[in-house]
Amino acid sequence: MFHPILTKAVRLQVLGKSPAGFYLRLNKWIWERLPSRVRDLHPVRSYGAWLHTLVCLRANREMYLGTFFLRNRPALELMRRLAQQKAHGSTLRIAVLGCSIGAEVYSILWIIRTARPDLKLLLEAVDISKDILSFAEKGIYTPNTSELVGASLFERLTEAEKAEMFNWEGDQAKVKSWLQEGISWQPGDAADPELVNIVGPQDMVVASNFICHMVRADAEKCLRNIARLVSPGGYLFLSGIDLDVRTRVARELGWEPVLDLIAEIHNGDPSVRADWPWQWWGLEPLNQRRRDWRTRYAASFRIVSPQHQLFQIESDDANKSKDSASCAVV
Repeated sequence: MFHPILTKAVRLQVLGKSPAGFYLRLNKWIWERLPSRVRDLHPVRSYGAWLHTLVCLRANREMYLGTFFLRNRPALELMRRLAQQKAHGSTLRIAVLGCSIGAEVYSILWIIRTARPDLKLLLEAVDISKDILSFAEKGIYTPNTSELVGASLFERLTEAEKAEMFNWEGDQAKVKSWLQEGISWQPGDAADPELVNIVGPQDMVVASNFICHMVRADAEKCLRNIARLVSPGGYLFLSGIDLDVRTRVARELGWEPVLDLIAEIHNGDPSVRADWPWQWWGLEPLNQRRRDWRTRYAASFRIVSPQHQLFQIESDDANKSKDSASCAVV
């Protein structure tokens, strides 16, 4: 309720200077000098959440192409475990939204195909930029391809993994042909209601590290649209998103949080964990003292049938109507 007023306050300029900016810079200077055991204290974490709120309200959100191969290993491990449940020789359909330069696409294919070469794996790689899709489809990378300053695209790979995934010419890597099979590179907007008709129902849908760059209203609308792509009983992987938005939509639509590896996945990308609370994409520490922690910190969900989702929404609306009627009687 206070965000509109607070947003104006944090963007206020006095003689060309931002008081909120000075406040955040001072706090960052102090924060970085605190011992980690102090930063982990509950009151300090709560203060960090307040600082992160201010950072998000001041942010001019924009997209970045920075990424890594095998960026979040625990999340990939969960995908592998889910793929292991498929019958021998069956088809597994996966959509990767906001696929960017393709590092996530090839990482997923590598982790699943090495574990289940018998599966027919069909992957829809979707991005809003045709130029980026063209680049990703070629599958040719150098250490400096990523926009992450000072970080190599390959820095989270072992030497053995580099050899398994790529053919090398000097420092240039070409994705091996067996990892490029079964991919359909599709231009598309994750918020477009027609997307479900373009890519069709999927066993897994992956939406990583792009929804956080949207304002909350757009992020929530996009998230509800993405869920429509998941087949009943399928799985939705969501990272790089405002946790309040993800929690609210998950509860309203009756998603079932996957608890397997929940803490490991939450902490699986050190780059976003280290950026909290100073960047809008920063990820807060997992806090099991919260009553909603399982839903809040789950990065993967089992999506129940659309009928159940509709029933859940109707039940929520009915409860709201009852509450309104009760208030009117009082």
